[in-house]
Amino acid sequence: MATESVVSAFRVLEAVAEAQPVGLSELARTVGLPKSTVQRVLLTLQEVGWLRPTETTPTRWQLTYRVVAVVGRAAGGESLRDIAVPVMNELQLATTETIHLAAPDGDSLVLVERLDTSHRLRAFLPLGERIVLHASATGLAYLSARGQGYLDDYLARPLSAPTPDTITDPDRIRTVVNEVRERGYSKNIGGLSLGISSLGAPIVGPSGAVAALSVSGPSSRITEDRFDELGTQVRDAAARISRALRGER
Repeated sequence: MATESVVSAFRVLEAVAEAQPVGLSELARTVGLPKSTVQRVLLTLQEVGWLRPTETTPTRWQLTYRVVAVVGRAAGGESLRDIAVPVMNELQLATTETIHLAAPDGDSLVLVERLDTSHRLRAFLPLGERIVLHASATGLAYLSARGQGYLDDYLARPLSAPTPDTITDPDRIRTVVNEVRERGYSKNIGGLSLGISSLGAPIVGPSGAVAALSVSGPSSRITEDRFDELGTQVRDAAARISRALRGER
């Protein structure tokens, strides 16, 4: 495949990841390529298992789990997912809520694994979803495990507000991150999705923060009187994964 074609394929793949599910016309505008070129790229990426079309009309495109699997192995060796899932299973059984595993990609996190609750009313994010750091339990946990320079650089940029409850004041976020560092877990009430509360903790490998873990559910069920219990559970689970990544017992 020519270099130009490879570049086009990655541009389309990244655009789908940002806006999925997304249609052909929107993709063509986003990447600045002719529709015919984007269509060929989409069909090629579908053929190799990276993208799949929705069953809606008109057709829209989204990532497959293959992308998530590759992201999970980005650090090399045994994948983060392989190590984390057994611990996540235990955490899900103990809390009976949704468990999320997110790994960094640029200035956000990407959801690489999710274990769902059996409750009908539940938290839901699609695999491959990009997660705003300052608006989420996983993101705040990840920020707490990064250095002060990283945090300062991140807060110097415009901060989006996915919901009216998202904290966007840099000084307030610094205070929250310091609290997470002291407590060992983050708390997020409605910052990413209205009506959803989450507790998160960072996962730290040999070279530093590599991911974050969270337990999430409706705020009507994950109430403040449960925060300490659930926060401690997710903190301990993240610590177990961290030790395994570092080769410690």
